[in-house]
Amino acid sequence: MKYNLEKFQAGLEDLNISLSERQMEQYLIYYEYLVEMNQVMNLTAITEFEEVVKKHFLDSLSLCKVYDLSRDFSLLDLGTGAGFPGIPLKIAFPQIRLTLADSLNKRIKFLWDVIEKLELQNVEAIHARAEELAKNKQYREQFDLCVSRAVANLSSLSEYCIPFVKTGGVFISYKSGDIEEEVSQAKKAISILGGEISDVYKFDLYEQKRSFVIIEKKKKTPGNYPRKAGTPAKEPLGK
Repeated sequence: MKYNLEKFQAGLEDLNISLSERQMEQYLIYYEYLVEMNQVMNLTAITEFEEVVKKHFLDSLSLCKVYDLSRDFSLLDLGTGAGFPGIPLKIAFPQIRLTLADSLNKRIKFLWDVIEKLELQNVEAIHARAEELAKNKQYREQFDLCVSRAVANLSSLSEYCIPFVKTGGVFISYKSGDIEEEVSQAKKAISILGGEISDVYKFDLYEQKRSFVIIEKKKKTPGNYPRKAGTPAKEPLGK
């Protein structure tokens, strides 16, 4: 199938990202498989090509505005869903050592299919809840960067994500719209978890208002966090 790639290429130019033909082909294979599998499982509400390009691919890649993606580093995408932002980042920056984690097993099966179809190396997809995975020494405080586009309150999201980041590493939350109040309310939780907000970066992506909350890991996270399953969402830290 033929796609109009003009908007995708213009968006990539804005981000100073250049792709090989093979990388562009990987995005198209990913898109087609996403749409195909979306008919049998709930992966995304957005299926039209240009919308997927803007709201999934370019939105995922816009991380390059705040983090040097060209170096060799380990990345955890927590609550990855259909693979956003992890898979688009991995396609454009293949040297990333990527771990995708999601609590729904059928999504993980979909992601393993994607990894195979795109012939991606140094990627793993794990079926696990954050609260349980964070107790595993193989993953706890092992990542240079943790990202999440999951829709959750920043206090709860920080409790899920910060335990995976090594001291000196970074957790970056993808957010939309006005988030001042949410950021302000999360500061105490972030501090308890060993983090510190270093920046809130706001930008426009087409008609969307987007933000990155950048949290640096200053010290180890106390061993009792994250709390047991469901608690971080029901009783956000620092309230």
